[in-house]
Amino acid sequence: MKQLANIAKQLTSVPLEPGVYLWKDAEGTVLYVGKARQLRARMRQYTALTDERAMIPRLMEQVASFDYIVTDNEHESLVLEKNLINQYSPSFNVDFKDDKSYPFIALTMGDTFPAIKFTREKPVANTRYFGPYTDARAARMTIDTARRIVPLCSAKCVEWKRLRTWLAAHPELEFGAGAAAEFDKEEGAKFEPPPTIKPCFDSHVGIGPGICSGGCTPAEYRSNVRQISQFLSGKHQVFIKAIKSEMQEAAAELDFERASRAKSRLNSIAALRDKQHVVVAPSLNADVIGFFREETIAGVHLFSVREGVVNISNEFVLDKGLDIADGELTSQFLLRYYEQATDIPREIVIASLSEDATELEEWLTSKLASARGAKVRLSVAKRGERHELLALAERNAKHTLLRYKVRTRYDDERINRALLELESALALPKPPLRIECFDISTIHGTHSVASMVVFNAGSPDKAWYRRFKVRLDTGEANDVAMMSEVLARRYAPDRMADGRFGTKPDLLIIDGGKPQLTAALAQLKELGIEDISVAGLAKRDEELFVPWGAGEPVVLPTGSPALYLVKQVRDEAHRFAITFHRQLRGKAMTASILDNIEGLGPKRKKVLLKTFGSLKNLRAASLEELAATPGIPAAVAEEVYAVLRQQE
Repeated sequence: MKQLANIAKQLTSVPLEPGVYLWKDAEGTVLYVGKARQLRARMRQYTALTDERAMIPRLMEQVASFDYIVTDNEHESLVLEKNLINQYSPSFNVDFKDDKSYPFIALTMGDTFPAIKFTREKPVANTRYFGPYTDARAARMTIDTARRIVPLCSAKCVEWKRLRTWLAAHPELEFGAGAAAEFDKEEGAKFEPPPTIKPCFDSHVGIGPGICSGGCTPAEYRSNVRQISQFLSGKHQVFIKAIKSEMQEAAAELDFERASRAKSRLNSIAALRDKQHVVVAPSLNADVIGFFREETIAGVHLFSVREGVVNISNEFVLDKGLDIADGELTSQFLLRYYEQATDIPREIVIASLSEDATELEEWLTSKLASARGAKVRLSVAKRGERHELLALAERNAKHTLLRYKVRTRYDDERINRALLELESALALPKPPLRIECFDISTIHGTHSVASMVVFNAGSPDKAWYRRFKVRLDTGEANDVAMMSEVLARRYAPDRMADGRFGTKPDLLIIDGGKPQLTAALAQLKELGIEDISVAGLAKRDEELFVPWGAGEPVVLPTGSPALYLVKQVRDEAHRFAITFHRQLRGKAMTASILDNIEGLGPKRKKVLLKTFGSLKNLRAASLEELAATPGIPAAVAEEVYAVLRQQE
């Protein structure tokens, strides 16, 4: 920690101003980029290890130097932080697990006749993008649906490409290439393509407007581009009104063919909306973002709601989870996603706000760039339809993470790393494929129980779980003595030969520190067992005590697969012990209350508990309900009611 002390001294020269800081390793690689209202105060939290985020000790072990950049205000620091994260991709900042480029739908607005396309390209000038989409198939289907509703050229069309090249070669024409042309010709004038351009197949089947064959005017094409843009932006109501108006106008002019085409487009929109999730309020326009986090990984699901309909449903997997704070995970995701997104809503619904929520809102508002001065608001859903939709997003985020783990065999790889890390850290003769863990649960020495859970190849194997009633009557909580008793019973010669207890473990974990470890080793030695590796897990700092450690614990790296596995084993043993302890306590409480009631024998007591389901429900029952129970005389019911009321 000498290096950390040197860094702490250097922080005296850092100003108390807003800005961005960069932690670097010995080779100068940027490990983490952060922002602060007061740089020196924030950075001192790292060197003093007062920042409670789980990743901080692991980060500071690698830090050898730092840089910082002062900004005028917090909004500038937010934007600078985002840019530096994009530039350096620091390993300790939040990033997408799948670093591929996400697809967009694009309109080539720089062309005389803009076309629609599916693309993963980096943004280029004079192109309007819609997305991103995490489901490429959904993006392609959206393009197909949009072109059935409003015909538009596809950027893949060979004839459109030929027309584009020809227009670029003839800049002297009024319809020269470039967005500046904007179809200034008279509304009714048709564009006459050169004879080398042939009518494409799409124009024959109705999904192309036929500009390559002179089938529509530039003004009509311009209208189609505008309508497609509205449709992809989720403004379906404006779109539907325009089509209905066109249909009514065509019918009034007895142009039934045009009216029929408009009706067909309305039917396509209706079919599309039927497949989408409809929210109660049609006025809701927001992005709803749900997170589901595990130790070192998180799933994100985003619903893009426009006019009360889920327009886009996107999912992401992040490479950080419970090892960083909720607010940091949320804010860094918002920065990464909305840096790419082209459609910024006026409301973003999330579960909790981060410290930099105000700066995020300012940045998002600048991205929105509304001509009417509209602002973006981050809101926390507590009740109502937003809360219900957020709960649905969080549930889907859980399944997003589950699908990713199955697809990538994430758990298998993590477990393999965990077992190898444990083998190395605890100096085991081989990877601990079978782990047994014991935990004691008691209240002042009463109803004391112990649990034994078994993990095989890093996963719970509940067929081998066992539980013990502690026989030792100490009159007080004595975990060390109780653990010795349970180990003596589990590893007794007859139990070791009993196939119902399975094979000898590769690693035995005792829930407790050095005293529990010492007692366990003494008990095993008394039984003549010296070939089982034993470790004591202290609850306070997740430290592992081992026989060869000379009193010094083994500290597994924060966020490591080994630590995650050890905590999972310990928590499962604790859960199993607590469950058994509560069962015994509940039975004892029931027995002490009901067993001494005159006229209430075992059969009648069983009937009461079966009828009401639990002692809690029995206490809440009225006298009339007790008397109505089959097989319970009125006098007995009155006695039960009186005893329960007196006990309360």
